Amino acid sequence: MKKYFDVYPRVFYPSLILILSFVLVAILGGDPVKNFFTEVTHTVTSYGGWLFILGVNIFIVVCLWAAFGKFGKKRLGGKGAVPEFSMFSWFSMLFSAGMGIGLLYFAVSEPITHFINPPLDTPQIKDQAIQALNFTYLHWGLHAWAIYCLVGLSLAYFSFNKNLPFSLRSIFFPVLGRKIFGWRGDIIDVIAVVATLFGLATSLGFGARQIATGGNFLFGFDAGVGSQIIIIVVITLIATLSVVTGLKKGVKLLSRLNLIVAVIFLVFVFLLTDPVGVLNIFVESTGMYFQRFIELGSWSSSFTDNTWQGDWTIFYWAWWIAWSPFVGMFIARVSRGRTVREFVLGVLFVPTIITFIWMSTFGGSALLLEMDQPGLLSGPIMEDSSTSLFVFLKQFPLPAVTSFIGIFMVSVFFVTSSDSGSLVIDSITSGGKLNAPVGQRILWAFMEGAVAIALLVGGGLKTMQAASISTGILFLIVLFIMCWSLIKSLGRGHKKRLKKFKQKHPNAWVESDA
Repeated sequence: MKKYFDVYPRVFYPSLILILSFVLVAILGGDPVKNFFTEVTHTVTSYGGWLFILGVNIFIVVCLWAAFGKFGKKRLGGKGAVPEFSMFSWFSMLFSAGMGIGLLYFAVSEPITHFINPPLDTPQIKDQAIQALNFTYLHWGLHAWAIYCLVGLSLAYFSFNKNLPFSLRSIFFPVLGRKIFGWRGDIIDVIAVVATLFGLATSLGFGARQIATGGNFLFGFDAGVGSQIIIIVVITLIATLSVVTGLKKGVKLLSRLNLIVAVIFLVFVFLLTDPVGVLNIFVESTGMYFQRFIELGSWSSSFTDNTWQGDWTIFYWAWWIAWSPFVGMFIARVSRGRTVREFVLGVLFVPTIITFIWMSTFGGSALLLEMDQPGLLSGPIMEDSSTSLFVFLKQFPLPAVTSFIGIFMVSVFFVTSSDSGSLVIDSITSGGKLNAPVGQRILWAFMEGAVAIALLVGGGLKTMQAASISTGILFLIVLFIMCWSLIKSLGRGHKKRLKKFKQKHPNAWVESDA
């Protein structure tokens, strides 16, 4: 059995039991489970929304402090560390793991939805369109990547520079000391595993729904829950093949393929639409985003009585936080050899600018079409948001070709999200090992698909969103502690504790960047 599994029992078995229990309850529970998650969502967004908003802004400040402080030149892995991957491969894996399916699902639907139902009153239709893009940028820009950056930087620093296990518990050594190797550390890792699986399952649900809708659009296939389950099963099998080959082969190659196809698709759509109009939209909307950065980032719907922010901004912050163990650990895993400054600026700004270009091309072009012919896109999108990409592409030449490319991209993003997540969960549940046995990777790849199917059966995407929010609020508290731990470590505030620990356990802690 050791040949196929190499587990850390105090994390592996509780995580597996919790997830299997959830799968059974979600499938057998029916409406009570759906109602429970709905109530959890309402409670968290009503009473905890301000905490999410405060948190993501604090995370940006901490990341920029690390980059531009005296620690910015510190190299992850020590002075002699060399980057394991080229800059192109590194950016490819950041982009594929961090956003993936969502960019294709929301690139058209979100700006159009915000345009039709604006969060803030705007007198002019042009301002309404810019506001729609600005809120889309808010949800997919610096705030989202700051969450990933915080987790990734913290884990890379404590694992590569301090020679601690590649696991979330290691980040908390300055706060908990040797207690991270006890039950407190186990709880942190179990929460990370559960949050990762729920966050991934939500993305897989969006991807399955969009692939099913695309199949219906192109070939007339049924797009119901049954078809979505079949899609999840097939993609999970493909992801399993990728994860078996490991990080440097399957995951790396798929990520590079993803980015190349995405760039070709983006350029193709850009040329088919109004290139000059898109460039104007990109420049103006990006400028307005940075001009209103603090205003949008701190807006908490204080004097308005609606559910918009809970349905959108708070959901996104919870979703990204639920994803952060997975994405943070993954980008840490591929970032050895980068300096702290290079890591922070690369993770924060490069994917953000690429995302803004993507959103302004698809979302901006969609807004131009909607303003010219009201209802052309908003009608179908408000009825079913998963149709947005295909309704949009239908307005241009070669819709069958572009729609097929869109389905292919969703599928590949689907695979890279699943296999990257499996590698991360393997590491956590094996006690921080970077290369878990193949059998263990296969198990977690299957579990991701099982959770996604359970959430679909148990109530669809609304249940998935609720699951992300419920786990996101738990891990938000962990992230606050993580901020303090990183600041304390970089600031050498834990020097006496380190010295005492090293005297008692000389082989458990190695300073490689002194």
